[in-house]
Amino acid sequence: MSIGFGHLARIGHLYPSGGLCDFEIQAMAPEGVQFVTTRLPFRDTSIASDRTLIDDIEAHAQLLADAKVDLIATNCTAAGVVNGPDAINVRVKAATNIAAVTTIEAVLAACEALGVKKLGLVTAYGEHVVAAERTFLAQHGLKVEAEASRACRTPFEQGTLPPEVWFDIATRLPREFDAVLISCAGIRVSGVIAAIEKEVGRPVIASNAALLWHCLRKLELRVRSPGYGVLLDG
Repeated sequence: MSIGFGHLARIGHLYPSGGLCDFEIQAMAPEGVQFVTTRLPFRDTSIASDRTLIDDIEAHAQLLADAKVDLIATNCTAAGVVNGPDAINVRVKAATNIAAVTTIEAVLAACEALGVKKLGLVTAYGEHVVAAERTFLAQHGLKVEAEASRACRTPFEQGTLPPEVWFDIATRLPREFDAVLISCAGIRVSGVIAAIEKEVGRPVIASNAALLWHCLRKLELRVRSPGYGVLLDG
């Protein structure tokens, strides 16, 4: 890899078109790790849109391959739930010959690394997407003990909400969980992860932070990104 902004790694970032928070993962990234973003068509937050997000994922992933990225991350938690992380990764890898990851597999990996079995779930989704995620988590041995949502109809709406919204929701959950999962790559939450952890006395697994952590592990980069919760502090 050439020396420059991405001298440690360049990570291809497939992100929903209507979303506003693709900057979050770059803001949390350690120096030398660059995220290169290409967008996938996504204008509302329905299960149907989660499903069709990846209709043409090969063409979008190939654009990222032009930037000689080291890894390609499909960053939509709900789309990973609905379509399955393995199915997405197989298609991206076949189209680019580049290793691929998804947000929901990063969430699962983070839960395993932290020894989490019981979750407090916070989402920006409607009831049908929340139900699909609860089922997916249960299939992977994770029990949702408490859940709260600020349902948004569009990814644009998700991105306009201030971080304090998510702090308030997360800190009001009944605390019968091992960790808080803040599930959505389209919300502004990086600045309050540490504050939520301090308030609830439990780890916080937020979609963008978990994906960054997972990408660093996949690339065997032993670098820290302190200030964004226990996952990235260690």
